[in-house]
Amino acid sequence: MHELDGWLLDLYEDGERGLALWVITDDDRRICVHQSFPVRFYAAGPSPRLRELWRWLLAHPSPPLLAREERRDLFLPETIPVLSMEVPNPAAVRPLFNEIEQNFPDLVYYDVDIQVQARHAVRYGSFPLARCRINADLQGNVNGFQTLNSPWEIDPELPPLRVMEINLPERNPGCLKPSFFSLRCQSWQHEYPFIEGDAPCYWLKNALTKYDPDILLTDFGDTWLIEDLLKRVNDDGAVLPLSRDRSRLIQTIQQKSYFSYGQIVYRGQQVHLFGRIHIDRKNAMMWSDYALDGVLENARVTALPIQTAARVSPGSGISCMQMITALRTGVLVPWHKQQVEEPRPMLDMIHADFGGLVYQPTVGLHKNVGAIDFVSMYPAVMVRCNISPEKQALSLSDPLPKDPGLVPQTLAPLLKKRVHLKQSIPLLPLWDPRRNIYKARAAAQKWLLVVCFGYLGYKNARFGLIGSHEAVTAGGREALLRAKEASEDAGFKVLHMFVDALWIQRADCTRPDDFQPLLDEVTRRTGLPIALDGIYRWVAFLPSRADDRVPVANRYFGVFQDGSIKVRGLDARRRDAPLWVANTQMALIEYLARAPDADLLPAYIPGALELLRQALRELRAGAVPPQDLIISQRLTRLPEKYRSPSPAARAALQLLAAGKDPQPGQRIRFLFLYARPDVWAWDQPEALNPKLIDIRIYRKLMLRAAADIFHPLGMDLQDMTLRLEENVSIAPLSDLWGINKPWNVKGLCQRKWLP
Repeated sequence: MHELDGWLLDLYEDGERGLALWVITDDDRRICVHQSFPVRFYAAGPSPRLRELWRWLLAHPSPPLLAREERRDLFLPETIPVLSMEVPNPAAVRPLFNEIEQNFPDLVYYDVDIQVQARHAVRYGSFPLARCRINADLQGNVNGFQTLNSPWEIDPELPPLRVMEINLPERNPGCLKPSFFSLRCQSWQHEYPFIEGDAPCYWLKNALTKYDPDILLTDFGDTWLIEDLLKRVNDDGAVLPLSRDRSRLIQTIQQKSYFSYGQIVYRGQQVHLFGRIHIDRKNAMMWSDYALDGVLENARVTALPIQTAARVSPGSGISCMQMITALRTGVLVPWHKQQVEEPRPMLDMIHADFGGLVYQPTVGLHKNVGAIDFVSMYPAVMVRCNISPEKQALSLSDPLPKDPGLVPQTLAPLLKKRVHLKQSIPLLPLWDPRRNIYKARAAAQKWLLVVCFGYLGYKNARFGLIGSHEAVTAGGREALLRAKEASEDAGFKVLHMFVDALWIQRADCTRPDDFQPLLDEVTRRTGLPIALDGIYRWVAFLPSRADDRVPVANRYFGVFQDGSIKVRGLDARRRDAPLWVANTQMALIEYLARAPDADLLPAYIPGALELLRQALRELRAGAVPPQDLIISQRLTRLPEKYRSPSPAARAALQLLAAGKDPQPGQRIRFLFLYARPDVWAWDQPEALNPKLIDIRIYRKLMLRAAADIFHPLGMDLQDMTLRLEENVSIAPLSDLWGINKPWNVKGLCQRKWLP
């Protein structure tokens, strides 16, 4: 018997041995131990049918341990009798359940498809990268497991993770094979030619053997790279030891497209390893928002495996958290959701579900505007008002709940941790490395908290109920109205309200301390945390492009007093806009942001127009790289299913003709051309002639984007176009920007602005 102290890296099913646990020990070893792990699941139904199932199981070649129990279904007022079936290891659950369900399809089943990591979290309090103490015998069999810390710690003690990157050129290698790849691990980095044959596999093997990384970060590893490498060595794990567990090479999860929240979503193929973590940065959810630190935080708080947490939606994380809460509190987790929305009169539905409250903005330019917003409003409402499917929702005026429901129990520690991180970030000095780590963790928590509200109304959510979903929006509307009343009582003018935020203005309020009494009053009236997002030096609310008289709730841009910029609803924020258009629009905003006061903005108009002229000159001269003109749009169906193909569909047909397989939900990248074909799929293998790019379309897109910036300054699209054609002589651009090098849109956009 020996004792191991370290961190839990990976955990997965391992046949009859139960579970395989990979641990990073305090002395920097990577050790695999095995743990026996019996699993229970349940069946409910009429007593005669349960007795039949009992007799059938006793005659089974591998009978489970059987028992009669009383358990709780969240949606039923009383406990129900269930038949408990215990199998010796997690791998035995699915084969036995398939037989049972085939012979007894009329019964209701519980706790069937719960991930083994969640079961382990319930039994031992474990989670990815948990600090743990393990007692094991000399054969590596676990006799005792103890978790030494909590996923809710702000500054947990982390293991010395080894991270290796496999970097490829930016272009999709599935369409154009790369000429090189590079490996990097800590301070070591080397570049290799991506030649034919098995040489790249041996180069990678040498690096894996030498550095033995815990985490493998790749580009297109899921969808192309690993599959290509394994084909070169005929799937030989000895030649290319991707997984640490030599008995298991890889696990492949097939690509899929599905419909979610009004749009088609595509998930590429996934490649999971055993004993080592693989994350494809091109296939990871929200990687651009919070990168590796956010992925690890997501795994810690949800108890999902790191490889899974990196790829699945936040809804899957919330679902896992709710299952863990249910199991810990003795609540059964249904295999299939049994509850459906009851029929209601149409008028009843209209009154019940108004959604979030939006107060249309006052269009135009405003100065010295304070932006205040509730911290994770909907999750805070769910916790404050005890909104859960099995509970009667409280109002904001009621006392705090004494018996929180399943959903508030799940969200409360996550909400508390995020509020603590958000409050800690401004207090840290700029040089403190924890700032970026805290921001990444808070971003990961934000998406979990955002999704938890929608998940209450999701038709397949195990613990969802549309009435609870409606109660959350009702609480949010009430909180926002109370905040509006408090603002107006304090003499503020409310310029805009959007679901959980307010933009307010008062002549004598120009410093953060001026808003603190209002924040305290709003918290007193609502019981919800609210914070000052910042004070805008100036902010511009934009109208609809189709009609100047119609305001748009989420189209605005502005600059805070500290010089940081916030943009919403413009091309600079859109994923489908060409990079050149987005960068130029952002450069215009950054130039105008140099104005120390809104009253001085007219003096900056000539310089901004010259920036735009220069960008258009570069376009006409062919100096804009084709990759900066790419437009990215999502397919909503198979390309051959379009009756009137959109530009993205026409580009997808080109990929189909080139032997590719574009799927619904995928983003198709293309360029507009002068001649036939009028679009060019960027990811097709043929070379592009840049002279065929239709610069007229890109000029039109640029002018439309620039018009959004000049509109608050009193110029519409027509006025701006006329001013561009004028021969205006102004100072050199280098003088305007205070730099001594030629102007470059991409260079001007390197500074950070608020996301």
